Amino acid sequence: MVIIGDQSGILIPTLERLRQGSGRLRGIRLLHTHLNSNCLSKEDLMDLVFLRLDSVSVITVDAQGTPNLFQWTHLLPSNREKKPYQVYEPVHWTRAGVNYQASVDSLEKELGREGVSLESPSEEGSALLVSVGTEPKKEMERSLEELGALAGTAGLEVAGSLIQRVSRVNPKSILGKGKVAELEVMALQSNASVLIFDQELSPTQLRNLTALTDRKVIDRTQLILDIFAQHATTRAGKLQVEMAQLKYTLPRLIKQDRALSRLAGGIGGRGPGETKLELDRRKIRDRISRIRQELQKLRKHRENIRARRQDMEVPVVSLVGYTNAGKSTLLNTLTGSSILAENRLFATLDPTSRKLRFPDEKEVVLTDTVGFIRDLPDDLREAFMATLEELSLARVLLHVADASHSEVEEQVEAVQGILRLLDLDLKPQILVLNKWDLIPEERKHILQNIFRQGIPVSALDKNTLSPLVQSLEDRVYVSSSISAGA
Repeated sequence: MVIIGDQSGILIPTLERLRQGSGRLRGIRLLHTHLNSNCLSKEDLMDLVFLRLDSVSVITVDAQGTPNLFQWTHLLPSNREKKPYQVYEPVHWTRAGVNYQASVDSLEKELGREGVSLESPSEEGSALLVSVGTEPKKEMERSLEELGALAGTAGLEVAGSLIQRVSRVNPKSILGKGKVAELEVMALQSNASVLIFDQELSPTQLRNLTALTDRKVIDRTQLILDIFAQHATTRAGKLQVEMAQLKYTLPRLIKQDRALSRLAGGIGGRGPGETKLELDRRKIRDRISRIRQELQKLRKHRENIRARRQDMEVPVVSLVGYTNAGKSTLLNTLTGSSILAENRLFATLDPTSRKLRFPDEKEVVLTDTVGFIRDLPDDLREAFMATLEELSLARVLLHVADASHSEVEEQVEAVQGILRLLDLDLKPQILVLNKWDLIPEERKHILQNIFRQGIPVSALDKNTLSPLVQSLEDRVYVSSSISAGA
């Protein structure tokens, strides 16, 4: 293929349909002329990255119109020198003895040794995490750590991360083209197929980013939706996930949009809503309306179940807490149950109830609920209100905290913030400091001073739960007596 430009520039057409190289590179070299004395430009280097070219070479022309200098560049297989590409010094064009085939063969061998592929990413397996914001860097790093845990729950391996602090977030693409190029090079070198942004991307930002890269681009909201889609098991849970997916997709629905096409499956687009993501706006709105009606019926059904429990005068205790704090494990140990309890975020999405009998024949119903998380999207919180409705009739809330987590104070406050939003912060609570066995002695003293009312336990060790069971019995039945007296 020969592409002709003019004195102002050259337009490179879409190359997606061109035959891929038989090896790990794309099989396309760009050799072009600059009708001035300037050698490789920033635009040339961007083309090298975004078009995944084998190499880019330029010949300059002097004032008399004759060839002058020659310069070329190619991608580097790794970031050992902290450079995304190798740029060679300009030489006179008569000394341009570049053996392209030998350089490509050498580069492909090194790429093969490192297990890197520069072809279009087709399988999802690894991801780069990206955070762009005005917050202090430490806060952004902590948030990215949680995003990495979310990515792991979704089945992705984290290949690297990029943080950019800005005075003002770019409303058009969140990142400048130079930073996107840096990100693309990182993805090429680490063979990452997904870019996950810690901030929620607007439809415009998503569209502009996906126009620059062949990777799938998703944000924190979409990642959480994907996790919910994987884990929802009940009819209500699946409907709630589907509605949240559709509400997320609706403003991003653009005909023939590359961004939308990547929402159609895999990480960030699977689950009960997967086959519906390419419906037009009218059908999506109709579907959301029908889901709301079905959820309302399910809410009434749950209300009837809760009313029967009240008639039987069996107190309800709800477990709340940050995701992965150990609520399901604690429920299993207290009640001898075997509900799903895994060391990953959002292992529990649907409410689960089991009975706990005290030694003096009194009993309560323990209800496990979805874990809380900071910055939970509004649409998602609304969609899961049916799950959180279980909390409204609880006599006591068991607030389970992962005491071994470095940010346990922030997580406890995040849970309290959500309870305030639900008008549940004044309900009687017992703070459970879980995973106490994993904490060094000096740290235990600090936490006991911070959380003076907290009860230390290890949810895996039944022998540590006696103080909690006694406190729970006292609080539940004291609470019941107060309610009866009132």
